[in-house]
Amino acid sequence: MSHIERAEALRNDQTVHYNCAQAVLVAFADEMGLSEEQAFGLGAHFGGGMRHGATCGAVTGALMVLGELGYNEKDAGCILREFQQRHGALDCAALLAQSRQRGEEKKAHCDGLVYELVQTLDALEEQEGS
Repeated sequence: MSHIERAEALRNDQTVHYNCAQAVLVAFADEMGLSEEQAFGLGAHFGGGMRHGATCGAVTGALMVLGELGYNEKDAGCILREFQQRHGALDCAALLAQSRQRGEEKKAHCDGLVYELVQTLDALEEQEGS
């Protein structure tokens, strides 16, 4: 199962809530040498912008994956800049406010951010592998 397929399956699981950080982390658990349970626990308090509207959980999950896989500060900075340019914010509260103004459903909005960052990580892995 690809990373994006795994993230989609996690976000659509009706039996367990995977917050945005957990969905990114669990999708990459194997590559990071973690069990799914460890990745789930690691991301537990990073959803909802660290539970208080700060940095988006999908972003923090992606940064944790980058760190564990040995990517450098430049790669992390690039992901942050690109995300900020696309969305105009990094904070969960601001991203959700923008989403509400556009009339988007919260889950669909958050799912989209998770999938975007999983695809960004995959693209970075492909780039590094070539």
